[in-house]
Amino acid sequence: MKMPAALIREEIRKNGVISFARFMELALYCPETGYYESQKDIVGRRGDFITSVSTGSLFGELLAFQFAEWLREFEISNLKFQIAEAGAHDGKLAADILSWLQSHRPKLFAQIEYVILEPSASRQVWQREHLKCFAPRVRWLSQFNDLTTQQFNGIIFGNELLDAFPVHRYGWDATQKCWFEWGVIAEADGFGWAKISNPQFSIRNPQLEAVLPDGYTIETSPAAESWWRKAAGILARGKLLAIDYGFTAEEMFSSARPRGTLRAYHRHHVSDDLLAQPGEQDLTAHVNFSAIQNAGEAAGLKTDGFCTQPQFLTRILQKAVAEKSFSEWSASRTRQFQTLTHPEHLGRAFRVLIQSR
Repeated sequence: MKMPAALIREEIRKNGVISFARFMELALYCPETGYYESQKDIVGRRGDFITSVSTGSLFGELLAFQFAEWLREFEISNLKFQIAEAGAHDGKLAADILSWLQSHRPKLFAQIEYVILEPSASRQVWQREHLKCFAPRVRWLSQFNDLTTQQFNGIIFGNELLDAFPVHRYGWDATQKCWFEWGVIAEADGFGWAKISNPQFSIRNPQLEAVLPDGYTIETSPAAESWWRKAAGILARGKLLAIDYGFTAEEMFSSARPRGTLRAYHRHHVSDDLLAQPGEQDLTAHVNFSAIQNAGEAAGLKTDGFCTQPQFLTRILQKAVAEKSFSEWSASRTRQFQTLTHPEHLGRAFRVLIQSR
């Protein structure tokens, strides 16, 4: 069993230089030894970072309430429908959603099939263990192609999914007035950066390029856009939802981020040393929501909303409270909601994109 660093060195030895996207793919998803494949307890206070799910069950319960509202038309018409989650990690969010539906919408729960799109065999094991009490309601698929034999009606969603797709890094050469791609090479004590010519890449904005400083860096994620197009393509009727931290295309360019948005996380510490210890630290970049929205609209979807996570969750909570769907509101729930929505916590950078067909 080879570790990510060894596999990365092998590819560099064959090719001389590899894209950062390939480096990131091997570091995070190398079978059995990649960061997401080998480390189960990476989320929470004892892990490398916290997520909306790790704050408690409230996030999943609020999503469940919203999902039940969206699925009401299917429930009334007796159409077959599903909820498909991608990037389910250990299955905790799925458990929170299904628990709330079972308790508060038993008829809907009895009709539902919860699909988890999970290519990783090791993560499927973690998820099956967490969701064993819901076994009759849950089905695992390894890829979208397994869904294309039928019309998908319902909800497809990912929470903090798109930010984990590999990204390409591009830098601006102010002298030559052109973009280049940042590649990765092997060095004696680790890995280093190298410039790769890439004449195909352009942002098509001469006025912006005229003021960019030398070496200004941005990221793109063709893999994330491709995933969204595939999801849009199989959705016959229903909603496609992304919750993630990110920016619009205009916001991606900022004097405060001359080296881009890509960061490494280890034990709640943020690092710019992206090439250190591949497989032992998380690598993540902000989502370009304009690109994702355009991909969905090009596939025929309608954009229902693009807002911040605080706006999205507050609207759900207001409606849920009005309908008395949360009868017991404890101090713990208040703390969870504050963490999910306060700008000093998870409410600062997270955005929500909702599209439908």
